[in-house]
Formats: sequence, C-alpha cells, structure tokens
Amino acid sequence: MAKVNIGLRGWRFDEDVLNDEGKVRPLKTLEPEVRQRILVLADRVVDPCDACWLVHGEENVEACNVAEVIYGEPRGSVVLCSVHEPDFLYWFREAGGDAYAGELELRDAFYEWFDDGNRAPDDYEGLDHVEEDPTALPEAPDASEAVPGLQEEIDELDDEDLEAIETDLSDLDV
Repeated sequence: MAKVNIGLRGWRFDEDVLNDEGKVRPLKTLEPEVRQRILVLADRVVDPCDACWLVHGEENVEACNVAEVIYGEPRGSVVLCSVHEPDFLYWFREAGGDAYAGELELRDAFYEWFDDGNRAPDDYEGLDHVEEDPTALPEAPDASEAVPGLQEEIDELDDEDLEAIETDLSDLDV
C-alpha cells in the first residue's frame, strides 16, 4: 500500500486513511495511533516553524515561516520550515538528536540545542524532496484544507463518540 503525506511532509500515512474523495476517513474507523497522529497534525499544520518561533518569539510570530514538515512523536513533534529543516536534520543525524528518536523529549531536546545557538553548517545538505504537485497546498493552509474532511468529522461527534475514540479534542484548533 502506498504512503501519503497529509498537510505537511514527514509523517507518512497509509493511503487508506483517505476515502475516495480524498478526505480523512471517519475518525472512529481509524486505529487509535493513526487517529491521534491525524488530530495532532491538524493542530500543528497551522503553526509557525518551531525554529522561527524560537528566534522571533510569540510577540513577533508574523516574522515566522509557515511549517512545511513535521518530525517526532505526536505530543513531542517539531514543525519546521524548509529554511530550518536542515538544522533539525543536522542535529538529529550529526549532533546526537537520534538518541531521542521515538521519545516525547525530542522537541525539548531540539529546542535546547537550537536555543544554545547551534545550527547546521552552511554547506550541510538536508533532504531532497520530490513533490508531485508543489502548489497543492496554499502557503498557509488552515486545518480544514490541510486535513480534508476532519472538521466535518469532528462536528459530527457526540460525547459518546468522543468517549469511544478516547481522544481529547479540546486542545485542537480545527
């Protein structure tokens, strides 16, 4: 089965998480881990790049680039723009970040490394991304555009459905 990115590069999903119209299948039909990743992705897709945010701060968030890629675990994820993705990859590959693979502490460890002034060398090459349709997403998508069908799915859930999927949606801004 083919893998697809939804909204951001990085997290790959089996293509069967989407229905024939290209929308996310009903949440209650997804495996709990997949459902959690979809919900976190919908929340993070509208965030600024974490590295830009560390540089510019909350008071100057408009200077931040839009997130393009996501790495890490759902509650310890890092979202980055293409300018700062090489910094993360360098940290992960060359500066010990791989010790945090699969750990929620990955985000905090990267933040600490980046806040200490560390960066990838200027000549460091990150990843070459091959995009079939590089204009498929608007520059700053909202969650309903980036994760098609999710808002409608959330709107249809009642308290019993929410309990059945055991997911807290209160922190999500979709």
